[in-house]
Amino acid sequence: MCKHISPIKTETKFVILMHPKEFKKVKNNTGFLTHLSLSNSEVIMGIDFSNNQRINSIIETHDSYVLFPSPNVVNISHENPKEQTQSNKPLAIFLIDSTWACTRKMFTLSSNLNTLKHMSFTTSRVSQYGIKEQPKEHFLSTIESTLVVLEELHKHNIEQISQSQFDGFLNPFFKMIEYQKHIMANSISNYKRDIEKREKKSIECL
Repeated sequence: MCKHISPIKTETKFVILMHPKEFKKVKNNTGFLTHLSLSNSEVIMGIDFSNNQRINSIIETHDSYVLFPSPNVVNISHENPKEQTQSNKPLAIFLIDSTWACTRKMFTLSSNLNTLKHMSFTTSRVSQYGIKEQPKEHFLSTIESTLVVLEELHKHNIEQISQSQFDGFLNPFFKMIEYQKHIMANSISNYKRDIEKREKKSIECL
C-alpha cells in the first residue's frame, strides 16, 4: 500500500493508540495507514497507558484532545479547538484504534486519557469500508475519521492542506479494500476449484 501514500505535514500531532490485537493482527489496517499518511504522527501500542512516559510527555507539552464521543465534547465542526484554551502549546489529538468494545476498556483503564478534553465532529459521511461492517451507520474507520478532523482543522485555519491532498488521503484505504476483495474473490474461486476436483476424482473412483 506504501506506493499509494502521500504523507501530509501537519502542525497538529496525531497519536494513534493501538490495541495489541490490532497491532499484531495485520499491518495494513486503517490505524497504520493513518500513521503513514501523516508525517507528524506516531503509533503507540497498549491497553493501559497511564504510566506511558511518551504519552505523558506529549500531554504535558501539547494542548491535547482525545477523539472520543461523550456528552461534553469540543465539536470541531462548530468550534475551534484552539479558541477553547489560552494555551500556546501545539495541538495533539489522540486516536484510539481498536474495536469499540476494546476502545472503551483502553479509555477506562488509562487514567491519563481521562484527564484529556474530548473532541468530536458532525458528519453525514457513511463509512466506505466495504469489507467490514461498522457498528452503526455513521461510524467511521480511523483513517476516515482522521480525514474529517483534517478538513475541520483546515476550516479553522489550524492546518493548511490543499484540496489535492484531501482528495488523495483515502487512496491507500481504497487500495487496501480493493486488494482484500481481490484476495477474497481468489480464495473463493480456489475453494470452488478444489471442490470440483474432489468431486471429479470421486466420480472417477466410482
